[in-house]
Amino acid sequence: MSQSSEPPINEKTLIEVKNLKKYFPVKSGILQRIRGWVKAVDDVSFVIEEGETLGLVGESGCGKTTLGRTMLRLVESTAGKVFFRGLNIFELSPQELKSMRRNLQIIFQDPYSSLDPSLAIGEQITEGLRIHSIGDREERREVLKELLHHVGLEDYHAKRYPHEFSGGQRQRIGIARALALRPVFIVCDEPVSALDVSIQAQILNLLKDLQRDFNLTYLFIAHNMGAIEHISDRVAVMYLGKIVELAPRDQLFKNPFHPYTQALMSAIPSADHHRHKQRIILAGDVPSPLDPPSGCRFHPRCPAAFKPCPIEEPPLKEISPGHWVACWLME
Repeated sequence: MSQSSEPPINEKTLIEVKNLKKYFPVKSGILQRIRGWVKAVDDVSFVIEEGETLGLVGESGCGKTTLGRTMLRLVESTAGKVFFRGLNIFELSPQELKSMRRNLQIIFQDPYSSLDPSLAIGEQITEGLRIHSIGDREERREVLKELLHHVGLEDYHAKRYPHEFSGGQRQRIGIARALALRPVFIVCDEPVSALDVSIQAQILNLLKDLQRDFNLTYLFIAHNMGAIEHISDRVAVMYLGKIVELAPRDQLFKNPFHPYTQALMSAIPSADHHRHKQRIILAGDVPSPLDPPSGCRFHPRCPAAFKPCPIEEPPLKEISPGHWVACWLME
């Protein structure tokens, strides 16, 4: 077993997240004094290589979405750094950040609320091009047609409004809008969780095709392990603001080490009647990030917790090549 360290950086590293924290103040009283902090993201580090998809999975409220938005500076961080090709995004001036946003985009979870109901979707898809003064009107129209075709829509859809589309079509519009500036990195914030099951696979396959065609890198956020397995190259498992396991997809699904990951895996339905998985039922509810447990944050619900778990927080360690786990059972 290697010593405690951070996931390594190499020449293929596109994104490096280093000791990222995002705390939200909790205020009360007439004077609105701060009485505590919600530790949504608490000292998270990882890297994403160019062209790969890193899946980020965990229960609702674990900090997945906050992590993705903080990385893009849609919300400001409390501490830590995020590097894009070696450049610290958090140190950029407003003008530099505007230019950087051409490379960094996001696909939102709710395809309806993320669209302006009063604007035709053609205007919304090309809005980024206008803001960044890219091309004239005719050139933007050509880009719009190309994007609509890439996401499976037709030219005439450009003049229609969001309410005229189905949920799956609206998500395709959101994807086209994210692609308009030809970004390098996209945060996919639960892009299929609001869709019918029959549509989810179509959107996942579309994202994979676009990744190949546009040479994209994804952070794919989800709570659905099936979606994570389908699209990810590596998977990071998050619990209460912390990364507890990080590994290549096949390795993680074949041999999860952390008890929390094992519990998530046991809940995946299987069509194979010959595979009998024992369901792991976790006791209690997820603790509040306002007052997280001492030591390992998972220990109050962990069926394998023992003496050191409530006392000291386990470091994220590499237990086999590329497989990182934060658990005292690995010692």
